[in-house]
Amino acid sequence: MRICLVFASMSGNTEDMAVLIKQELEKEGIEVILEEMDGYSAVQLVDFNGVILGSYTWGDGDLPYEAEEFEEELATLDLGSMPSAVFGSGDRNYPAYCEAVNLLEETLQKAGAILICDSLKNEFEPKNEEEEEACRRFAQQFSSTLRQRV
Repeated sequence: MRICLVFASMSGNTEDMAVLIKQELEKEGIEVILEEMDGYSAVQLVDFNGVILGSYTWGDGDLPYEAEEFEEELATLDLGSMPSAVFGSGDRNYPAYCEAVNLLEETLQKAGAILICDSLKNEFEPKNEEEEEACRRFAQQFSSTLRQRV
């Protein structure tokens, strides 16, 4: 099985989450292609068995600029019933905590993808064992459900 994990990260928080998720999925025997959202063509997602998207939230609940073009292209695709999931980092001091996660979930669903596990939202980077474990559980849940579907 081969999945694409595409992320947007400015300060490294979402990238740290992406790396933990990738490592756990690889332990589960899944091939993971890790890509940065900026400059990545969403059309390439059709070549995978599943997709995981990750993004931080910008300002008052927006996608960051480096995710906008990817998200616009994603909205035009037909992903069939591709298994998918979304994670992201945010700051609770802003009114729309991790809203980019919700926006990406909506876009995936519009493109026909199926969300196969609950989203993962984390304040800043995973900074303790509990938050790192949440990333591993997210990956395990995705892996388990993906295997049932394929």
